[in-house]
Parts: sequence; structure tokens; C-alpha cells
Amino acid sequence: MKPWSASLVACGIVLGLSSAAWAQTTFDEPEWKESDAPPPPAFDVGKLVTFEVSPNSALVYGIDPAAITLSKSDGLVRYVMAASSSSGARNVLYEAIRCSTGEVKTYASYSSPGQWSWLDKPQWRSLYESMPSRHALRFAQAGACDGATPALSVDILVRRLKTPGFRAAE
Repeated sequence: MKPWSASLVACGIVLGLSSAAWAQTTFDEPEWKESDAPPPPAFDVGKLVTFEVSPNSALVYGIDPAAITLSKSDGLVRYVMAASSSSGARNVLYEAIRCSTGEVKTYASYSSPGQWSWLDKPQWRSLYESMPSRHALRFAQAGACDGATPALSVDILVRRLKTPGFRAAE
């Protein structure tokens, strides 16, 4: 190797290492911490805003706008989701979406006597993995998330759910 090409290689390595170290110290975000999940909010099945999860689904999915919270401290969208069948059977979940990472966490499920059952050690799961239902992904797409950030307000989120195509008018 010629002396000048060895110098160029050495300079390239030094620049590469220093820029990698600079990028790590300059752009690292502080470690994210989830705030404690508050108790599930009260919900009213008579006030559900419904949206389509899949054209082939026999279930109707809906969210009570009063049961949606946007957590500023950790960037989560927490909500109560109800999935109802034509026979009247209903599955209700208390969940959160983390738009920045495309994940969902189920905290609790609601039983017919009116009691919430908290899950033991709930875990974050990808919105894009194969799940029994794609309701959380569809909710994120329908209005809960603006790409990697939560909706600016519950009002905007609800308008998006009620008005397909609302995003185009924003």
C-alpha cells in the first residue's frame, strides 16, 4: 500500500469512529419510562365511536371518547376498546398504544359482572405482528397516531374516527 493511501485509510477510520461517537452522544434520547397506568376509565357502550378493523370481521369495534387519554409524560394513547358481536357478546380491553415504537399493551379486560381483571405482567407487543385481532393497529391508523407521535388532542382523534378522510382535510 502506498504511504498516501495508508494515510487516507487511517484518516477515514479516525473520522468514522469520531463521527459515530459524536452521533451517539449528541442524538441519544433519554431512556423512556412508562408512567404508571391509571385505573381503567369508566366507559359507556352507548357512546362508542365505531370503526372498521376488517371488512370481513363479524365484530364491531368501538371506543368511548371519554375513555381516551393522551399521556404527555410518556407519549402513550390509553383507551378502552369494545368489540361486539351481533349476538350481543362483548369483549372490552384497557390498552395503550406507543406510537413512537408501533407497540400496544393490554393492561386489563372487563368481565360481565362489571369488574376489571388486570393482566399479570403485561408486555409491549408490536402492532404489526400476527395477533388474534388487528384492532389496535387499525385504531392507530384511524386516528390515534400521527406516524410516530400521538394525535395532538382527543378531539382531533375522535374527529378522525368519526370522519374517514378527515386527515386529508387537516
